[in-house]
Amino acid sequence: MLSITRRALRLLGPALAVLALAGCASVHARPAVPSAPEAQDELLRTAERTLVVRCLAARGLTLPDTVPGRSPAAADDRRLQAALFGTGPRELSLTLATGHTVTAHTDGCVAAARQSLYGDQARWFRAQVTVDNLRAEAQARMKDDPAHRAALDRWTRCAAPPGRPRPERPDPALTARCERESGLADVRARLEPAELAEVRSLHDDQLATYRQLRNRALQRAAELSARTTEQKGNDA
Repeated sequence: MLSITRRALRLLGPALAVLALAGCASVHARPAVPSAPEAQDELLRTAERTLVVRCLAARGLTLPDTVPGRSPAAADDRRLQAALFGTGPRELSLTLATGHTVTAHTDGCVAAARQSLYGDQARWFRAQVTVDNLRAEAQARMKDDPAHRAALDRWTRCAAPPGRPRPERPDPALTARCERESGLADVRARLEPAELAEVRSLHDDQLATYRQLRNRALQRAAELSARTTEQKGNDA
């Protein structure tokens, strides 16, 4: 029969301590982040809404749909909009390669929620706006291609024949038919992947920032969700 000597116990002591610490760490492990992009998006939306609601509550305000049957007065609505989105000149601004400029405030509850989730609202604003408009930038670059210009001219003649006023919003069925008949859909399908790859390469630094800050926000959102669920359980 085997026996453990005092010397053996002294040698085993550090290993046992490590195992004990590992057991404690597993109990307090970080909440898991879902792997599906759709679930991740929903997690971020829920976390941002939770933080916004808390921020508004600290100012004595609530979102309209959290108070059934109550329509905010005009003054209350203006106050709510200011609390949500900020006031005065917009501090954040980014002009895209397409020529459009996107702006945002930094002093509203939405800004505060994003600062809490992403850690740096200004960096997140630049990265998100850039990434959200990559496809638009790629499509803008396609317009310089001769094949695209020719197909677009054919599409214009199809959607608005000479002698007829060009409709402000063409019928969707007509638009789809003209895209097929003019070859515009085929040209776009051929050019867009290459242009999108080029645009992504041009904005590689912002893509890296986007992934870094989004991963941070997902972890913060998961922790917030876990705390909220635990609090609800304690209240129950």
